[in-house]
Amino acid sequence: MNLLTLHALAAALTLTSPDGSQRIDIRPERNADSVLTVSYDVTFRGNPVVQGGRMGLDLDNRSWEMALALGKRRLPQPAHWMDTFVLDSITYQSADTVWHPLYGERSTVRDRWNGGTLHMSRHDGSDYRLDIQARAYDEGIAFRYFFPEHPAAVFHKVTDDLTTYRLPEGTMLWAEEWAQAPFRRIPADSVTHPVERALTLEFPGGYWGALTDADVDDWCLTRFDSRGDNTLGSEMYSPVDIVTYYATPWKVIMAADTPGKLLENNDIIQNLNPPCAVLDAAAWVKPGTIMRETTISTEGAIRTLDFCAEHNIPYMLFDWLWYVPCTSHDGDATKVVDKLDMKRVTDYARERGIGIWLYVNQHALMKQQRELLPLLREWGIVGIKSGFVQYASHRWATWLHDLVRDAADNHLMMNIHDEFRPSGFSRTYPNLLTQEGIHGNEEWPDATHNVTLPFTRMINGAADYTICYFDKRLRNTHAHQLAASVVFYSPLQTILWYDKPERYNGEPEIEWFERLRTVWDDTRVLSGMPGRHIAMARRSGSDWWVGAMTGNDARELPLTLDFLEPGAKYTARIFTDDPSVPTATQVKCTTRSVNSKTKMNLKLLPRGGAAMIITKD
Repeated sequence: MNLLTLHALAAALTLTSPDGSQRIDIRPERNADSVLTVSYDVTFRGNPVVQGGRMGLDLDNRSWEMALALGKRRLPQPAHWMDTFVLDSITYQSADTVWHPLYGERSTVRDRWNGGTLHMSRHDGSDYRLDIQARAYDEGIAFRYFFPEHPAAVFHKVTDDLTTYRLPEGTMLWAEEWAQAPFRRIPADSVTHPVERALTLEFPGGYWGALTDADVDDWCLTRFDSRGDNTLGSEMYSPVDIVTYYATPWKVIMAADTPGKLLENNDIIQNLNPPCAVLDAAAWVKPGTIMRETTISTEGAIRTLDFCAEHNIPYMLFDWLWYVPCTSHDGDATKVVDKLDMKRVTDYARERGIGIWLYVNQHALMKQQRELLPLLREWGIVGIKSGFVQYASHRWATWLHDLVRDAADNHLMMNIHDEFRPSGFSRTYPNLLTQEGIHGNEEWPDATHNVTLPFTRMINGAADYTICYFDKRLRNTHAHQLAASVVFYSPLQTILWYDKPERYNGEPEIEWFERLRTVWDDTRVLSGMPGRHIAMARRSGSDWWVGAMTGNDARELPLTLDFLEPGAKYTARIFTDDPSVPTATQVKCTTRSVNSKTKMNLKLLPRGGAAMIITKD
């Protein structure tokens, strides 16, 4: 291993993506006080994305006392853990593979990147080492910190993430201050409170970016805060205790020509997670739509199960109150309320081919997890919706991800609700079908918010938006709601939230939900802009589902069906808003022949939308 002198380290590591669009330059340098700083730049097609960002971590260790106990010379501890590191060597890697997820927004994923690692250490007798691992994908840049195994200081306490992102002047952010918050479009230098990831960036040159993370199951929540001068920092929710060897989560910096390309490129997050660890997952992890039973009674459940069976909805959920008190430490999730005969319901559900999911609050999961998960499997339950879970600190993050692992051991699927957001863990444990972490339909957002979500929150991955339909509190049109169920990806897609079977009065567009898929072979963003509109097409087999949504304003949206197979003939079933339709939902259902040359002009009402099922003839 050659020791490189630090005065010769300008642009120590340069990586370019296979297609040449993405580039990162990493420079370990000493300042006038001989303190090490690792800075970096990221560009997209030569345009600045991050300029003079900083890399690094700070630790609070007790290895000095350990070294003294071993009879070694006690050395003065530097102000920051990385201050006296030197660069020992650089190695390079690359990969180009293809894999097929159990489910996803596309059935084939390419994992192609050029990578490099800076191997660093402290030459002061402490035996500290740190690697900075970086990759350049066509979709963006990723880097993380890796601790090789330490011969004595096995335990490390990470107290601060020093990573910063200095953005070009004039960059705008699509920011939210918590995972279920609305969005604000603000200048990068006006952040006053930490903001969530994915954080979408609108650069003054007309290109786009996003900051997010991947592979975070053994870390704490990290958000972005302001450090002044258009610079964002990394705010750790809590310290993190690690055992070497250890890799931190990946930092992901995406860049693209359009905001829609950011969404199309979000497989970079899955690629940065380990492969599936559940060998038999395909046998029992089954995506689909789900409807909630609202009465929490045997009779109500029978009616809802019949409705689900009649309308091709494979799952039914008992939300809170099937055990009481479900939001207290006194709750007992092994005991069902008197008005619900769980055995009769699960037996009937099995006869009708419907799977039962149960909501369970964190109090019960903490107290009863070991006995509860095997019991639910014994009852015939197929999935758990966990509610009000803590997830932000290192302790609760590891607990929550271990809960998913335990659920997999018991062949239980999961839907994590409240603030938790995905970072690709479902690739490794696909029994985690979806999660909330979104300002969804429970909170009645307007249409402008809804057409912001695809370019922001949905970059992270699946979201349980809980789509409402017949409820009179809806702020948007019903065709808008139909389109949302294909635009907002979720392998477990909650539909008809707050609704009951008796609210259905023969509306013909129920066909959309009956035919809806939740797993896709291909996904295309046809057009769109945050806060304005979105048009998406998703393919299942040879058929396509299309969703178009506008914000609060009316819009004429041109749509060309050039994503269809050239020369093939198709039939389109089209669902649009029409105030003249004499139903409560006022959705018009039409059929027409189309092909790859067909051009449409969708006239979307304020807060409206349109949906299509295009079937190959």
